[in-house]
Amino acid sequence: MSTVTATRGLVEIHNVHKAFHGVEVLKGIDLTVQPGEVVALLGPSGSGKSTLLRTINHLERVDAGSVTVDGEFIGYELRHGKLHELREREILQRRTRVGIVFQNFHLFPHLTALENITEAPLALKRLSTDDARELALGLLDRVGLADKADAYPRQLSGGQQQRVAIARALALKPQVLLFDEPTSALDPELVGEVLDVIRDLANLGTTLIIVTHEIGFAREVADRVVFLDQGRIVEQGAPDEVLSRPRHPRTREFLAKVLG
Repeated sequence: MSTVTATRGLVEIHNVHKAFHGVEVLKGIDLTVQPGEVVALLGPSGSGKSTLLRTINHLERVDAGSVTVDGEFIGYELRHGKLHELREREILQRRTRVGIVFQNFHLFPHLTALENITEAPLALKRLSTDDARELALGLLDRVGLADKADAYPRQLSGGQQQRVAIARALALKPQVLLFDEPTSALDPELVGEVLDVIRDLANLGTTLIIVTHEIGFAREVADRVVFLDQGRIVEQGAPDEVLSRPRHPRTREFLAKVLG
């Protein structure tokens, strides 16, 4: 849970709908995440968690409704009362405010850990080569990989690759950081090292929205747990309330299966 008061990173999701091939995956989602808040999204496979996450930084276009970060649309602008999609270059610029870490790392295999982190700041002309290198080395140190700067992804364990992916997401200094099942592709013994990094981020005031099946971690780190099922928010509240005393039968059923 965040111990720093944040002033940026407000996410407002209003009546969002999204369908794929005629099947509605998100059915009118309303959710506000306050600056610096840590929100864990829980729910069964197919409930819409990852799709919702991807609408926040416009990796998925919404069919209806809106998503804003600090009052600004990521993929659109409002003209004459209607939303118009921005050009790709403008979308990319706005998207830098929202970092995302995927379950399968998505590192560039031909680049070293350091080069994976410096690639975006250099491509966007945010930093000089020297400054980008200094930033990347600092981020690698922050995620416990100061000695892996010159290693290629194939030379790293899954947990190390995911920590590099987190450092890469932090390189553009986003106000919001999204995690899509960040530990699901890892061997069990590697999960802890990634969760430790996310736990540290939760104390720094960055808005975090985490899709996870790690119930114990959600209980410890999240300010709020949001449970989705069949494209709708079924229940939300403080972790102890939702995870220990769920009100909705569907939440109770899900937790009984996950917790055994």
